[in-house]
Amino acid sequence: MTTVPLPAAQRAPRASTAPTASTAPTTPDGSPVTAAPAPGHGGAPAPAPAPRHGGAPAPADALSVWPASTVEEPHGRVLVGGVPLSEIAEGNGTPVYVLDEAEVRERCRTYRSAFPEAGIHYAAKAFLCRALVHWVEEEGLGLDVCSAGELELAVTTGFPAERILLHGNAKSPQDLGTALRLGVGRIVIDTPAEIARIAAAVGSGGHQKVMVRVTPGISAGGHRKIRTGSDDQKFGLSLRDGHAQHAIARVLDQPQLELTGIHCHLGSQITDVKPYLVAVRRLVGLMARVRDTHGVTLPELDLGGGHGIAHRPGEPALDLTTLARKVRAELAESCAAAGLPVPRLVIEPGRAVTGPAGVAVYRVLAVKRTPGRTFVAVDGGMSDNPRPALYGVRYAPRLVGRHSPAEPERVTVVGRHCEAGDILAEDVPLPADTHPGDLLAVPVAGAYHLSMASSYNLVGRPPVVAVRDGRARLLVRRETLEDLRARDVGL
Repeated sequence: MTTVPLPAAQRAPRASTAPTASTAPTTPDGSPVTAAPAPGHGGAPAPAPAPRHGGAPAPADALSVWPASTVEEPHGRVLVGGVPLSEIAEGNGTPVYVLDEAEVRERCRTYRSAFPEAGIHYAAKAFLCRALVHWVEEEGLGLDVCSAGELELAVTTGFPAERILLHGNAKSPQDLGTALRLGVGRIVIDTPAEIARIAAAVGSGGHQKVMVRVTPGISAGGHRKIRTGSDDQKFGLSLRDGHAQHAIARVLDQPQLELTGIHCHLGSQITDVKPYLVAVRRLVGLMARVRDTHGVTLPELDLGGGHGIAHRPGEPALDLTTLARKVRAELAESCAAAGLPVPRLVIEPGRAVTGPAGVAVYRVLAVKRTPGRTFVAVDGGMSDNPRPALYGVRYAPRLVGRHSPAEPERVTVVGRHCEAGDILAEDVPLPADTHPGDLLAVPVAGAYHLSMASSYNLVGRPPVVAVRDGRARLLVRRETLEDLRARDVGL
């Protein structure tokens, strides 16, 4: 993703954190194959690494997936947003999640700059808290939510309900009731049964804007479990078998429902622009058929999100500048060929906004050497980051808080939970003298970690600390044993 440069005084030159377009292959489990180091913002070469606080130059891509404010000092202390991660760990305990506010805001602005005429809706499922709601609102983005819980949190924090879209393949009565009560801007219809349910809930004198989620028959995404644009999964209404067209006709027959457009979401961790262009062509074709059949010109086209980011240095990522340019061109060309006015585009980034802004900090509890492997066990794991177990995602943990003169060795970083699959990072280099008490930090931890976290083994979920301009503040407190006991009311 291209970024708007910060003033030089706030940003140390380093390799780009921006996604870049790539069609790199994936491994059998869906993890990207390591590619050459990513180019700099906007496709320009990345700046040469510079000494940090008088230290030796870092390797060219050593911090490329970290927040742009990251600084590594010669003695090994690492700062994000001007705050040492070791101080955050000491003050808040571990595990602890650190979120760089400036990075989140900059990425919001980048999307607004790349798609100036589009509606940009942050995908709340990636991560949501009250402070993040404020940041997104202040940067001019909308929200898309998937539950009454996400919706209530946003609206009670002050986010305008009319700038919110409600998604979900199986919306509960509470989800729909809350959306109508709070005046949500759009409800995305995912199944035919929702049409009558929403119309009945709105009532004969009511009015609700809706979209229809279409499955365009496109397989895209970094892992089979996060590909949602093909016909063999649970989301949307198929374009191929006519279910989408039938649902659109039913919506148009409900006077209290206003169909504003077509929605699709192809998947997650997409690093190639091509699937989005194919989706544009197919969905514009559907909009032309709606006009020809029903005499209705739909004003909106929602392409969802799924924009891929790099979790390790050198991995491919989606180039936002290229995406924006090619999508606009394809949309204009397809609409001209169909004789349609160009609809308002809606984009739903989630991971690409918060993922690279987050860092998880753990403390080493044990180091175990076996004949075949060295295990470094930390005080978190699959309860705060289930993604390696679910999708085979790979990370690049780093020793922080001290400088080690030891040579690196290949280790497997594991969590504390009673599962053989509780692995945070496999076959990664860490100093050979890594020992209990050390701090390890995992970058690109701002999306789908805490939002998918659990209290497995009755381990409370970690806190979230925001950093900016040398100051840290607690956003979400640690889940305590008292919190967990309070829910258990059956004795």
